[in-house]
Amino acid sequence: MTLDQLRIFVAVAERGHMTKAAELLGISQSAASAAIRSLEQQHGVQLFNRVGRNIELAQTGRRFLPEAKAVLERAAAAHDVLEHVSQTITGSLSIAASQTIASYWLPRRLASFHEAYPAVRLSVTIGNTRQVETTVLDGTADFGLVEGRTESDILRRAKVDVDRLMLVVAHSHPEIAEVSRGHPDIRELRWIIREGGSGTREVLEDLARREGISFADLRIFLVLPSNEAVRQAVEAGAGATIISELVVERAVAEGSLRPVSIDLPKRDFAMITHRDRQASLAQMALKAHLGAKAGETARR
Repeated sequence: MTLDQLRIFVAVAERGHMTKAAELLGISQSAASAAIRSLEQQHGVQLFNRVGRNIELAQTGRRFLPEAKAVLERAAAAHDVLEHVSQTITGSLSIAASQTIASYWLPRRLASFHEAYPAVRLSVTIGNTRQVETTVLDGTADFGLVEGRTESDILRRAKVDVDRLMLVVAHSHPEIAEVSRGHPDIRELRWIIREGGSGTREVLEDLARREGISFADLRIFLVLPSNEAVRQAVEAGAGATIISELVVERAVAEGSLRPVSIDLPKRDFAMITHRDRQASLAQMALKAHLGAKAGETARR
């Protein structure tokens, strides 16, 4: 029995799907299947029931799962002890980040971190704020980076930067009615928004609440799953959106999008970690690195 076999077993058990588990671990589906089959044959047990194309934990697998997870946790703890003793920053970090951060804020910072700590292997998954929160809670990610609110009280939040939001429309969009100066009538706009659970959608929900308007009364024309899709739809004249300046600054500079004057609060980019999980040296190094980079940005 090897640690790799245990990791594969736990991943398959938690996802109930061989291919999805293999994708998460960065291995082929056949390699994952072979590892499970070898584990079962070595010990003469059946860990999963095969039901059509799906798999589910057998009774033996359900009994084995907490033991397998405990072994992996102890192995990780042992690695951390040696890492702390040697003060050598190595290992791997799994990062879950919301779309704005992952696409526009994080890449350069990870590149400079790799230059400083080349022995640390990094992997990034992308989702909306709610999805990132879930991966940190269930341990799939070591930590997350979000711009929206988090709900769980067992997460720690640490601010790493500040984001500026903009209300934008296509350059050709008609003039927008105002209820007062610098106060566009958001009920008259046709909105292009992200899906539920995204940070930018929360901003529009907060704005409607502040204006005393039900979110359901806004003219939501289109709901899209990515910032790039939203930006392109707005550029095409489909409607208005509230979005990070990082996403649209080039389009605004080139004139394909027009900013609309409105008072929007800035929002924090935050790192979230699980309160009950000890941070490795690699995690602490990346946290310090991102915080330092945020300070450099603020000073410029």
